[in-house]
Amino acid sequence: MDRVDNLQLVSGRLQDVFDCQQRTYRANPHPSKQERISNLDLLEEIILRNEEELLDAMSEDFGHRSRHESTMLDIVSSLSAVRHSRKHVGLWMKARKVPTPLQLRPSVSYIKPQPLGIIGIITPWNFPVYLSFAGLASALAAGNCCMLKPSEYSPRTSALMARLLEGNFGEEHVAVIEGDETVADAFSRLPFDHLLFTGSQRVGRLVAKAAAENLTPVTLEMGGKSPLIVAPSGNVAQAAACAAHGKMINAGQVCVAPDYAMVHESQLRRFISEVKRASHKQYPTIRNNPDVSCVINSRHMARLRDLVEDARKKGAEIIEINPAHEVFEPSAKKFPLTLVVNPNPDMRVMQEEVFGSILPILAYRTLEEAVTQVQTKERAIALYLFVSKQAEKDLVLSQTVSGGVTVNDAMWHVLNDHMPFGGVGASGMGAYHGLVGFNAMSQLKPVLEQSRFNAAPLLRAPYGTVFEKVVTVLKKIV
Repeated sequence: MDRVDNLQLVSGRLQDVFDCQQRTYRANPHPSKQERISNLDLLEEIILRNEEELLDAMSEDFGHRSRHESTMLDIVSSLSAVRHSRKHVGLWMKARKVPTPLQLRPSVSYIKPQPLGIIGIITPWNFPVYLSFAGLASALAAGNCCMLKPSEYSPRTSALMARLLEGNFGEEHVAVIEGDETVADAFSRLPFDHLLFTGSQRVGRLVAKAAAENLTPVTLEMGGKSPLIVAPSGNVAQAAACAAHGKMINAGQVCVAPDYAMVHESQLRRFISEVKRASHKQYPTIRNNPDVSCVINSRHMARLRDLVEDARKKGAEIIEINPAHEVFEPSAKKFPLTLVVNPNPDMRVMQEEVFGSILPILAYRTLEEAVTQVQTKERAIALYLFVSKQAEKDLVLSQTVSGGVTVNDAMWHVLNDHMPFGGVGASGMGAYHGLVGFNAMSQLKPVLEQSRFNAAPLLRAPYGTVFEKVVTVLKKIV
């Protein structure tokens, strides 16, 4: 079967599922509060009842993945997202009163949240459970049907989620679509009512282009080169410990991981020493350490090695942090934290998102200079600032634009479901999580209810003296 025939077969199958979900939605276009809570209860039950199986599947997909990291970042985070939506969905779905301007009174105005219909969700392999269940929590809280396309790079986890979600919800309500990039391409071309994508910038652009054919609104969550800035007043040891953790957790395969560090030139060597110290403490061994996750596949291992070699050839100082002096066979897929000191802009490590355990470190002379460097780069999904002086904090927060910020730590802002999570510019568009996710996957329908006695008839043709007097009054009160 050639690619065209296969694409037609895939597209036909996806259209069948889409049509099935559309019938489900039309039969119940506004699920009750209790129905939505029941769906979120079921999501929670799936996670809790199958936690061990989910952990095993993720580890098998990676070759090895730290069970503690999977528990914290996929299981606990998923439960938090689901429970937050369940706790607040009753309030979120209520009509929201808004003021009515004087010229429109005595009518009343409000916003009525309404399910959009069918939500498409495309998730990557790095957090296959959390990114799927967080999206589902928002979509189901908003009362929608969902089609989920997980990554082909985590096939065991994808197959397990398909069995668990479809077995409990039925594909007419929640469908999981497995397959490669051909399937993903056909998936993104469906006329969804909203499409949530998490992944790389390259694929995100393709998804947005495909969705545009149907005028499907998209939420794109992508990565980028998220800076970690240590202000002159910042705690260098604390920043170094967070940098080491951010670069080693999940083998650095985190879209919001610190991509590179910026340190005042007077603190450069101390920062390097503190990163070494923190890394030795957190990961005294690497090769057989169960706390150290694997790089997802050999292609990504080769990419990381190439980034380091390119920087080495172009003159950067390379420091591999290997506390136990271990030898790493390629098949092990373990990558030690590697520092690239004072890289130049021509190096690939400063042009591409690292997405691994490589930390470029740049020295700056003034904080204003560091801010200017950040301003000249594409906007990142996150920024991390270590600072104790208010003036320095105000400078960075007011003069830089990023998806989100954590001050004096790294990455934790993502897990606050009371705040939106999203990128900006090259790192994405739109946001979700919590109320913002509910709103993104709802039609916030504005409704104005006119009162029985009102002045609207005075503004209808034929126009004359009364109309002119009313308009004269309106000019003064609007």
